[in-house]
Amino acid sequence: MDDKFSLLYPPGVQPDYQVLGEETCNDLSLEYICEHITDIEYEQNVIKKMMTKLEKNPETIRYRCDVFEDILKFPALRKKIEELLEELSFLKEIEKSVKDQTAAPLWQLISRLHELDVYVKCISGISQCLTENEIHSEGLKALREYVTSVYNESGFEYLNEDISEMMTEISSVQSISLGVNLDSRMKPVEVGIVAINDTKFSRPGMLSRFLEFASQKNQIHSGASFDGMTKIHTVGKTAADDPLMSTLSRVITDMLGSTVKQLKSKLSRYVDISGYSLTKLIPEFIFYIRWAQYIDKLIQLGLPMAKPEILDVQEKTLKSTQIYNLKLGIEKERGKDLEIICNDFEFTPEHGIYILTGPNRGGKTTFTQAVGLVFLMAQHGLFVPAASASLGPVDNIFTHFPADENKTVHLGRLGEESKRMSEIFSAATGKSLLLFNESLATTSFAEGLYIAKDVVRALRYLGARTIFNTHMHELAMELEVMNALEGDLNVASLITGIHEGTRSYKVYLAPPEGVSYARDIAEKYGVTFDQLKQAIDK
Repeated sequence: MDDKFSLLYPPGVQPDYQVLGEETCNDLSLEYICEHITDIEYEQNVIKKMMTKLEKNPETIRYRCDVFEDILKFPALRKKIEELLEELSFLKEIEKSVKDQTAAPLWQLISRLHELDVYVKCISGISQCLTENEIHSEGLKALREYVTSVYNESGFEYLNEDISEMMTEISSVQSISLGVNLDSRMKPVEVGIVAINDTKFSRPGMLSRFLEFASQKNQIHSGASFDGMTKIHTVGKTAADDPLMSTLSRVITDMLGSTVKQLKSKLSRYVDISGYSLTKLIPEFIFYIRWAQYIDKLIQLGLPMAKPEILDVQEKTLKSTQIYNLKLGIEKERGKDLEIICNDFEFTPEHGIYILTGPNRGGKTTFTQAVGLVFLMAQHGLFVPAASASLGPVDNIFTHFPADENKTVHLGRLGEESKRMSEIFSAATGKSLLLFNESLATTSFAEGLYIAKDVVRALRYLGARTIFNTHMHELAMELEVMNALEGDLNVASLITGIHEGTRSYKVYLAPPEGVSYARDIAEKYGVTFDQLKQAIDK
């Protein structure tokens, strides 16, 4: 297998990704999501690291989508690969031992023997599970072709026989007997192996013989001889300089000369066989399997999850039906009783920049985040929280959510918001996705509206797909003026609605429902007349 083989990238295709900024990762709740995909911290870190790399090449994304679809479609396949992950991880540790030049030759050979044994199991297991399932993805087909060719062409039948025979011989060595020489002050100065045994010492037997020996009047035996005595490392030297175990290993190797020679002879036939190329796939298997397991749970709950259709990058579009925020799916999967409202949504040249308004706590932030997660998941090849979705990949995702108060000490909230907004426009392109969440809400209404109008003008000039969710309903009342300016994406008004006096959490194209910015802020902080009157009456 080519060392560059990957289940994330097609053969010959180079990575083409942008690393998401820290703010974007936080605003999309990436860490929270990864913590629920798997309970294992190492796997959480692996998945998060991969998710921060937003791939934008349609060919790569489609390749991933197909691999993921196969793994999601066949539970037995991912269960078998999950079982093999432990073997592959063990193989990675053994590989380190084989390369350890400080280890005695015998232990290097035994490590090599174990490596081959595990390698045979992995190749056989992967070949079997990929052959038993009707996979369609280019990535898994290439993996199947590789492991099948290795299985058929590498003499596995003979390798299995040799491994079995050698394992039997090695396992016959069960224990060693040591002899220790002392100086005149009873300090140990030399150690050697007296015998190599085919049975283990019995603890009760050893103890009884020692007590019997210690009870004798004449406790010192007369005469002792053995040629294999070796100096013990002295005080001042470290174990690495002359460790006792290293000494014993060398002596064992010398005493088992014929066994070592036989091992070398047989293993030399398989010198080119290495499982290292398979171990490099461990993070990729973890990524696909854990996501497939979790998405399968959401599907079992009746939530829509769809394979995205990936268009070319020139297509600044998104067409989706029944999208929802993945975090709501996570809450439902955790047992929370809630009704998830799905929405149809699209980006088109006619509706490429949205000013999203609506009542406070009406779902504007949840929906804004949901759109970002659809792009993030789709461009990693995952099924997305929707009944259907087709999109042109974005080259980056930028978010502008309310700033952490701890980060606004020096610049103030408005200063911090303005600084971050300026940085976004410096880095974004017309192929980016921009998500603004209640931006400029920390200043006065007049100042906020003035700045927001300029921001929307700049967004139209930039031409990036955008959701600008705000309490400033007045911002969405001047669409004709905004769309008369230079730009290839039009600005549209999107609202979260109210049905029969209650929040419906449905999102649809419509003019803003009124000048309710001040009313929403007042309601948010409990200072409407009705709220104040209720507080007084209490």
